[in-house]
Amino acid sequence: MAGRHGNKGVVGKILPQEDMPFMADGTPVDIILNTHGVPRRMNIGQVLEVHLGWLAHAGWTVNPDDPANAKLLETLPEHLYDVPPESLTATPVFDGASNEEIAGLLANSKPNRDGDVMVDGDGKTVLFDGRSGEPFKYPVSVGYMYMLKLHHLVDEKIHARSTGPYSMITQQPLGGKAQFGGQR
Repeated sequence: MAGRHGNKGVVGKILPQEDMPFMADGTPVDIILNTHGVPRRMNIGQVLEVHLGWLAHAGWTVNPDDPANAKLLETLPEHLYDVPPESLTATPVFDGASNEEIAGLLANSKPNRDGDVMVDGDGKTVLFDGRSGEPFKYPVSVGYMYMLKLHHLVDEKIHARSTGPYSMITQQPLGGKAQFGGQR
């Protein structure tokens, strides 16, 4: 699997949905990504995509009378003060939302149908273990991210041979899987 930010990996384990970690409202997560992929690849874009994905899913309401929102209201257009859930929202690639704007919108994200705001202003929430039901020790970033399935499957990559064709000139095994080659 891979994201749009150079973060790639393999599927380590497939669990039934009821064993996956879940949020306080019972919503299970679909994929768990290792956090070591963010600083190693130095691509903060995947974290911003997760946060923007959550905002697009949950929607937000910014109160113009709240002094805590003063800095956010300077850059936010008036028609974006109240955005319903599941709205299509776009941000320019190189001149998009800043970290401060995203944090301000996360702090103003709309509650779910039970009235609970699931993600804090830092984009994190408490997850619960799907097997034991106990909360995890630290809050986790949760959101929506576009993931791709790569066409590099083990069945197509694995290759082995005991005997096979040799080069007429060097008398060494041919190279590559396509020629049924071996180690030289």
